[in-house]
Amino acid sequence: MDGVFQSPHTHNQSNMFISVFNSSCRFDEEFKYILLPVSYSLVFVVGFVLNATALWLFLKMRPWNTSTVFMFHLALSDFLYVLSLPTLIYYYANRSHWPFGVAACKLVRFLFYANLYCSILFLTCISVHRYLGICHPIKALTLVKSRHAHLVSAMVWCVVTICLVPKLIFVTTSRRDNDTLCHDTTSQGNFDEYVDYSSVLMVLFFGIPFMVIVVCYCLMARTLCRPTRGLSAVQQNSASRQKSIKLIIVVLVVFAVSFVPFHVTRTLYYTSRVLNLNCKFLNIVNFTYKITRPLATVNSCIDPILYFLAGDHYRSKMMSVLAGKRQMTSSHTPEQPQRQLTSNDGIALVYCNTALKDRPEVKR
Repeated sequence: MDGVFQSPHTHNQSNMFISVFNSSCRFDEEFKYILLPVSYSLVFVVGFVLNATALWLFLKMRPWNTSTVFMFHLALSDFLYVLSLPTLIYYYANRSHWPFGVAACKLVRFLFYANLYCSILFLTCISVHRYLGICHPIKALTLVKSRHAHLVSAMVWCVVTICLVPKLIFVTTSRRDNDTLCHDTTSQGNFDEYVDYSSVLMVLFFGIPFMVIVVCYCLMARTLCRPTRGLSAVQQNSASRQKSIKLIIVVLVVFAVSFVPFHVTRTLYYTSRVLNLNCKFLNIVNFTYKITRPLATVNSCIDPILYFLAGDHYRSKMMSVLAGKRQMTSSHTPEQPQRQLTSNDGIALVYCNTALKDRPEVKR
């Protein structure tokens, strides 16, 4: 909530801003009127260009494999969110005055959390799929298809949207002097219920997916670091191995920079308000929480790096478009079906072949 702690002499303001904790505590938030407009502007420019380019390239890469489906929906989620940033840039540059109405306020706050949790879930889907390709290649090749990825993606959008409907109810605006505030939480009277609701969302859409990703990456790291019988040194250092390692690095960077700091500081902020801790500590917690807010949006700029480093055919398609070699790629169309078949869903076939060799029924 923006600036809800006010000194006791501000009698011309609403009761919500006067007696939040039955104490006189005012937040020093001058920093956010510089930090948030600047950071949101950078994220908007970079995120808009990168995600618009990614969506365009994905549409030219059809037919999609499983990884591409998840990456497309991740880029779509990021793109929809960056489109809402100009209103927040104006809001904070105008010193927390929201002239766009209650509906727009609810929509902007909704899009932030929709992007946050959709990004986490799609990164989880990408990580699980890569885990299956590395640790269970035969099952991944035979069971995981692009139509399954479309179904899972639709379920992610539906589940996140349904679970965020209460967010649309909680979010509200209020008056402070001549300004209209657009709260990212809710009114003070409903704050305790909002904290309970946010805690459930955090466990479902951050805690559990994060644990799944950590387990998948630990198992992947064990498989990737373990020498595989029958493979040469070149095969051990195959492109699929490198892509998987890059995937692990990029996703962990996204969580370390964007998701983990935001959820930790937000939890501290909410807990401090509920427990009505002393004013000095509340100011420190509020400061750290406000700093991690723009960090939570940086994932919109980091995710396209994932497509470039770990996406199947994404880098080659991008370089081909930039170099103006569309005619050269179209001249190889007879070979294209074989390429797509051998790189089905970005699975490392070298692991599959090795696994087949080790199966008793294949041995003579």
